[in-house]
Amino acid sequence: MNNIFAKLRNLDAYPKINEDFYSRTLSGGVITVISSILMILLFISELRLYINSMTHTELVVDTSRGETLRINFDVTFPALPCSILSLDAMDISGEQHLDVKHDVIKNRIDANGNIIETKKDGVGVHKMEKPLQKHGGRLEHNETYCGSCYGAETTDADCCNSCEEVREAYRKKGWGMSNPDEIDQCKREGFLQKIKDEEGEGCNIYGFLEVNKVAGNFHFAPGKSFQQSNVHVHDVTAFQKDSFNISHKINKLSFGESFPGVVNPLDRVQWTQKTPTGMFQYFVKVVPTVYTDINNHTIQSNQFSVTEHFRHAIVGQPHSVPGVFFFYDLSPIKVTFTEQHVSFLHFLTNICAIVGGMFTVSGILDSFIYHGQKVIRKKMEIGKFS
Repeated sequence: MNNIFAKLRNLDAYPKINEDFYSRTLSGGVITVISSILMILLFISELRLYINSMTHTELVVDTSRGETLRINFDVTFPALPCSILSLDAMDISGEQHLDVKHDVIKNRIDANGNIIETKKDGVGVHKMEKPLQKHGGRLEHNETYCGSCYGAETTDADCCNSCEEVREAYRKKGWGMSNPDEIDQCKREGFLQKIKDEEGEGCNIYGFLEVNKVAGNFHFAPGKSFQQSNVHVHDVTAFQKDSFNISHKINKLSFGESFPGVVNPLDRVQWTQKTPTGMFQYFVKVVPTVYTDINNHTIQSNQFSVTEHFRHAIVGQPHSVPGVFFFYDLSPIKVTFTEQHVSFLHFLTNICAIVGGMFTVSGILDSFIYHGQKVIRKKMEIGKFS
């Protein structure tokens, strides 16, 4: 048994030296303090990396098909009233969403950006005793109202009982409404008077769109839109204005659900128009993104980059619609972010490397300083005797 212990003792790679042979120096003490502080700092840094998760990034080809894209927006137009502002969306597959109202909220705001309480219908409008019937006479007692669409009916049974219904019928026909006062419904509802009452006001519009996951565009522009000779145009003649101020502030714009670390480059971007009218264009490159957290909860979202361009517009000319346009295209590459924890063995390996490395480096540095001092001291003593 003693032979076994003796053999194990001979394998000792750390032979001990009697304390009487130790030589402690000032430089060695300074190096010990500095190396200990560095060792503690490196240990804390490594511990933080171990406790907190790290994100692994990977690029893959996006093979998804038939999905939809959610566009969240919150845009303020300080000089464009809500009554003339409309939202349209269309894509390269031919699908169109014109004058979108569902999941969209408009707030009238004053010159200071404060929300104005919405007026009730009928306030400040011209009053008439009886509305004009489709057949030409006035509405009589116990008679069902059926207003004229002024030539925009698709069938004889169609009725337009409000100014909005007449405008919608005109839009479907691809017609513009030049003088709303000639339309009985618009005259009774005070269409032009409402626009005049909102003169000098702005509009905050927010909500979301669900569109096909293909390239397309959505835009905010004055007037109702319609197709005329396969050209997308907006009817602005009813507003009796030659120019529109499309100054705007994008409070928020994102494609999909938010996830940790996402940066939306258009948030809080503001632009002020300096010419009479024009078309402001944003060209957006959307990158599909999948974020998986430490609990394996997956978020399907998107990131995007953007460039912008201002184009002068002339009211009434095709391809020259005043407004704010967002043209988006999708990248074929998908980015995946995966949260991961550092394994305990990896953490333990790094701690051993820190401790061992600091001891080795500080030992080499101390030895270099100690032997250097000895050499200098010997040379000084030789110089004295000579």
